[in-house]
Amino acid sequence: MTWFVRYYALYAALGAHAERHGLGAEACRNLLRRSEVVMAGVSELFDQGVVAHGADRVRPWLDDVLDVAGAAASYSPRAWGFWERYGGPGQVLGSVAVEDGALRPGRHSCPEEVRGLFAPLFEAAGRDRLDFGELEGLEPLALSGAERPENPWMRDLFTATRRGRHDPGVWEADDLRRRGAMRMVLRSLVLNGGRGDGESWEDVVRSVVAFGNRAATDPVLASIREVPDWRGVLLRHYSVGAWRRLWAALAATIGRDGEDADRSHRELRDWLADRMPDQTVRAFLDELPATMVGGHPAPIERAVLTVGDADDPLTNVRLLLVGGRRGAELEGGTRAAFLGARHDILNPEWVRLRTEDFLDRPLRELAAGLVDDMLAQARRVALAGMAPDPSGRLRVFSQVHERNGRYYRAGDEGTAEPEPRIGRLASFARQLGLVDEGGAVLPLGAELLGVGA
Repeated sequence: MTWFVRYYALYAALGAHAERHGLGAEACRNLLRRSEVVMAGVSELFDQGVVAHGADRVRPWLDDVLDVAGAAASYSPRAWGFWERYGGPGQVLGSVAVEDGALRPGRHSCPEEVRGLFAPLFEAAGRDRLDFGELEGLEPLALSGAERPENPWMRDLFTATRRGRHDPGVWEADDLRRRGAMRMVLRSLVLNGGRGDGESWEDVVRSVVAFGNRAATDPVLASIREVPDWRGVLLRHYSVGAWRRLWAALAATIGRDGEDADRSHRELRDWLADRMPDQTVRAFLDELPATMVGGHPAPIERAVLTVGDADDPLTNVRLLLVGGRRGAELEGGTRAAFLGARHDILNPEWVRLRTEDFLDRPLRELAAGLVDDMLAQARRVALAGMAPDPSGRLRVFSQVHERNGRYYRAGDEGTAEPEPRIGRLASFARQLGLVDEGGAVLPLGAELLGVGA
């Protein structure tokens, strides 16, 4: 999902509007849904190369007129539409608050020019149908429009500055952490020379922060308190992705309910074990290059993914063992962020201890044990997430189920990795005029965040 700075401003203006007009929770929710529909309709008419939230679902309701009422009832299955994605971050940002279930102004008051931008939207959203002429009058709301009256205010909030100056004493801890993360991203772009061909925003930050010594030796990065934690998070991301791909591949070997391809516990263990080389765990580990060079992480995970196929179970087992080795090598805040919660099942420290138990045993035995661990973890997660359905029966949210010692599948497991939020921060920086499309830090970004140029 693409995130837009303008939507933070939308909900802030709506909170101010709702307070001024005394809107309760239900009235506020109805106006919010209608406003999101109108935003999507305007985007359909005027935006190119960018799509507002829900535009694909609003499109069928846009013909000679936009059926606002019809679209508002169906464009999103979430009761509060896209606010359910932006609400938490928006409240942390301080641009909006919630009182008695309704949106209200946050600790940072919505400026008059931002309220003025959205006032015509809220008026239009109160009508059931809008013709093209009425939609054309709302063109300033298009996401690709040149005028962005919300940007000065949003720049202040995202960079923890006021009138171009940062005073740490007037900002809360969350604001300072956000500023630190933004500084880290922009400084990484400076040191990397922008983004290279095919490089993602995450690639750039990993190159600078996760690997090598620049996180410690660069004076700007070394001054950012959040950098050690981010190094741990970025390194941990490789292990998280490996577990997800391994589980999805294992689940894909299981037939759906009612098919003949259900699997026994032994068959699932053998599936992964049979894909391992015929050697001990110790011999396998000895073939891995050093994960630390000069006291800093070497880019071994990248090398593993370059040589191997990310969908190959052996590649993902190799990534897990690299993570296990890192668990004993990293220090301080980096190690804490890398390992996660102390009792986090399947974390890198857990992998390291599991590996030690199998050091002089065949790698296939460790692989079979990892299958046991994945199945046990899937069951724990499923039981923890049980909830009653409308009939009162308990529903287990899991794609893999066991019946009489046989495993079957209700659906496909996703392989999408959790977003480390680097891309989102970089996108916000681009929308706010702090960096350009190629990742070059603009003078305004360098000045506000003190990252050089």
